[in-house]
Amino acid sequence: MLTHYNIGALPVCSADGKLWGMVTDRDLVTRCLSAGRSPEQTKVREVMTQRVITASPEMDAGAAAHLMGAQQVRRLPVVRSGQLCGMVSLGDLAKHDTSSIDAGDALADISKNISKR
Repeated sequence: MLTHYNIGALPVCSADGKLWGMVTDRDLVTRCLSAGRSPEQTKVREVMTQRVITASPEMDAGAAAHLMGAQQVRRLPVVRSGQLCGMVSLGDLAKHDTSSIDAGDALADISKNISKR
């Protein structure tokens, strides 16, 4: 059951930690609320994004920022051996001096193409 929370993105995982999908604020708005569905009567699996772009823990921050920009995602689940082990956001990348330009570029890429989604 969905409830009203101020979220950016939440991973949806199996009991053993396998990543099944992500539910974002955008998913809730476009696939639930604007579709006239009741959040209290809608299952997360009905509105979540199932095709999730992921990173490995070994991926460098610049590559992660580039991937986020190219795929137009603001949060990137980090997966090791099929198991969710973390999440990186543009805000995380922007905190590090070495990737601030990449994070800014990624945000620009995401923002300029937002109407295409």
